Amino acid sequence: MIERGSGVAVWRQIENSLAEEIACGQLQAGEQLPTELQLAERFRVNRHTIRRAVATLVERGLLRVEQGRGTFVQDNAIDYAISKRTRFSQNMARQNRSSDVDVLASDSLAANAELAALLGVNVGELLFRIKTLSRVENRVVDYSTMFFPAARFPDLPAIYQQLRSVTLTLQHFGIQDYTRRFTRVTARLPDSEVVDYLGIPKNRPVLHVKSLNVDPDGQPVQYGITCFNGDLVQLVMEDQ
Repeated sequence: MIERGSGVAVWRQIENSLAEEIACGQLQAGEQLPTELQLAERFRVNRHTIRRAVATLVERGLLRVEQGRGTFVQDNAIDYAISKRTRFSQNMARQNRSSDVDVLASDSLAANAELAALLGVNVGELLFRIKTLSRVENRVVDYSTMFFPAARFPDLPAIYQQLRSVTLTLQHFGIQDYTRRFTRVTARLPDSEVVDYLGIPKNRPVLHVKSLNVDPDGQPVQYGITCFNGDLVQLVMEDQ
């Protein structure tokens, strides 16, 4: 039901209504969306308002436009496996999905008490921080911040910038395997930075994932904080 004067733009209410119908299966994957005229009549608005709501859902990856055919509900959410060995590129490759990673920024910082405890370093010791944006089939699926002990991995940001892979970067430093010590998942509202990078409404929860990877000797090598677009990704917990 559209509530005029509620403080929420009408097109945004329509966007949220259609998104909820997709989430609950009322509009199913692959199903064609009603025409602009039909939606305008349903919501009692003009077609421009419908067009804006639909365009936003396309940007969010919930709908896709097929020229000459119409607008369709996007295929089911991307499965992202969380296991003892979690690898982004392998996750996507085994689903035959194209993927890539953009490096947004990298810098160094002194470890605070929390990061020092997680990464097994002293408070104040230097860490490398790298921020990335991951895409699957040209859709932004997550925004990540990763931390690495700088003393153990000198020049790591430059290596990662070249390889765009945690696995290949750690192999460069002689670490042929690493495993996940823990994965902690919560749902929370995004901050302004996450809203901008993921292109989602500020009232849309994200999957907030904290994880720690360790080498075969159990020494921490990477701590990460990742915000997944919950509209596009579903986390699948695997035993191995």
